Formats: sequence, C-alpha cells, structure tokens
Amino acid sequence: MNRIDILILEALQKDSSATIAEIGNAVGLSNSAAHRRVQSLQESGVITNYSARLNPDKLGLGVQAFIEITLTDQSRESMDKFEEIVSDLDDILECYLMSGSADYMLSVAALNLNDFDDIHRNCLSDLPGVASMTTKFLIRRIKNWNGYPVRRLQDILN
Repeated sequence: MNRIDILILEALQKDSSATIAEIGNAVGLSNSAAHRRVQSLQESGVITNYSARLNPDKLGLGVQAFIEITLTDQSRESMDKFEEIVSDLDDILECYLMSGSADYMLSVAALNLNDFDDIHRNCLSDLPGVASMTTKFLIRRIKNWNGYPVRRLQDILN
C-alpha cells in the first residue's frame, strides 16, 4: 500500500457510492488507474464489501444496548458453540470476543424497551453456556463510526 491507496480508502470510507471517476479525481488518477487500484484493494482483502450506513433513529430503532456476556467456561467447545449461534442471529448486530471481566460484548438495536424485552427473552436468554449478562443502554450517540484511521498508515509507509 502507498499514499494513493490510503487516499482511495479514505474516499471510499466517506462515500462508498462514489464512482471510479470521482475517486480518481479525488486522488489524482485516471479512471482506469483508479479502477485498477480499487480492484487490487478488493482482491487483496483490504476492501471486504460495500454497504450503506442507515440511521437507526429514522428506522425507529430507538433503543441500542450493549450486552456483556460471561460464559460458564472458556473451553474451545463452549466458545465455538456460542460464536456459531450468535453469528446466525439477526437480532445481534455485533459480537466481539473481549479481554477483561466479560468474555463477549454484543450490540443489539430495538424499537423500544418492549421490543428489547422480546429480544432478551427470545434470543439472548437462549444463548448457550451463558453464566451472566450485563446490559448497558446507549443514552446518546456522541460520535458515529466513520471508518478506520487509514491515514495513520502513512507513518508506517514512511
């Protein structure tokens, strides 16, 4: 990767619907050169997919919760089973294996507290091998995730 690749990644993280011509203009490349660079970043696995970011408030998803999960044991079998089931549940937006007091951190969005109660009773409470769950509700979003700080990679390249 070089400086141009970093600029392309920044441009795509800002707007993944940008055309190749727009990306090329933003980074000072011709359409064909920009296309080759983007294609190379996709083939190497740096770019994994494209998606639209949705506004949860506009969708009526007024409740976002983060759930810390501690398993009864941390055997490979228990963790694999937990991760396999979580991966297939649409109600769970994200799942991270964590260090610290909890084993996993989950993210869930719900319409309201009654909807969250339904997700808790019919999804979260059925997760295998759970010793404890601690739920924390988002009060207000201060900063939305807008992509990785790829510009920091320039320090490595220099």
